[in-house]
Amino acid sequence: MRHELLRIAGLPVLQNKVYDTTAAGRASPRGDMVLTQDEATGLVFNSKFDDALLTYDADYQNEQACSSIFREHLDAVLAIVKRHFLSPSLIEVGCGKGYFLNHLRQAGYDATGIDPAYEGDSPHVIAAPFSLGLGVSSDALVLRHVLEHIQDPVSFLRAIALANGNQGKIYIEVPCFDWICARCAWFDIFYEHVNYFRVVDFDRMFGRIYEKGHVFGGQYLYVVADLASLRVPVADPRWHIELPANFTAGIDKSRAVALANRGEKAVWGASSKGVIFAHHLRLAGIEFDLAVDINPVKQNRYMAGTGLKIVAPETALKTLPDGALVFVMNSNYFDEILMQSQGKFRLVKVDQNVI
Repeated sequence: MRHELLRIAGLPVLQNKVYDTTAAGRASPRGDMVLTQDEATGLVFNSKFDDALLTYDADYQNEQACSSIFREHLDAVLAIVKRHFLSPSLIEVGCGKGYFLNHLRQAGYDATGIDPAYEGDSPHVIAAPFSLGLGVSSDALVLRHVLEHIQDPVSFLRAIALANGNQGKIYIEVPCFDWICARCAWFDIFYEHVNYFRVVDFDRMFGRIYEKGHVFGGQYLYVVADLASLRVPVADPRWHIELPANFTAGIDKSRAVALANRGEKAVWGASSKGVIFAHHLRLAGIEFDLAVDINPVKQNRYMAGTGLKIVAPETALKTLPDGALVFVMNSNYFDEILMQSQGKFRLVKVDQNVI
């Protein structure tokens, strides 16, 4: 049996993919979201997810380490890793473009990255899925922001455990669904994320957890667990989920703020939150003039869904008039954005619904 939580039609399927034109961004693939809680396992996922809609290529740009704030987050993660992973041997499964892998290596770990989508030339990365056939194992594994993308997360973890000889500790980090629910963060519901996890899900998934908690202002949760203790989670009625009745009310509130401003409007943050925010606001009749992002590989490209042009902060300063309304997608970066915008704009914290 399954319990439906939320239904959204026609979401852009890859929020971090950028395009060459507005038309291409608007024509990007769409998929439907039916957020569901499985009543056998208690896990939350998109029951309409179709992996065939997702194609990761060179236009997929999700690097966040351009921000000093995010680099501070990675330092906090490294501190957790150091507390539990004492052996220098370490494997990062799903290392992406390798930024955190390099961070681990600079900290003294003999770290190997594994990612089938890796496009670089590092000798420390294996561009393949983690499997028994690779013949690699370690006492320590890192799995950051991978599990939310995997259709069957328990089977995926079981395959990792088998390939690692059913031993070792694993650090897992994912977005926190409790934070999303508490903040009514409708802009954090992404097609690309098939799964939505709470700390209690990992309590039921592992028999032995060494440490658990939240990082990045509560937006992410993490566990350090014993791979040998992995088990199929069993639903607990205490952890039944109902989304707040006003979960999507922020769309109307943001629309009202935008309508009250007759001048130019922009979105600061052209990653997942910004793409979904702009998508929903466009459906509500609000058109933005541009999006701002500090990641240079996104600049002068166009967002999925709305086709908004992405510009550098210095370009926004030249383009937008004083007092322009700018929606800040993630308040973790607010002070950084306030400094970069030089006090020129009227900034709105989307995840706090305050101005």
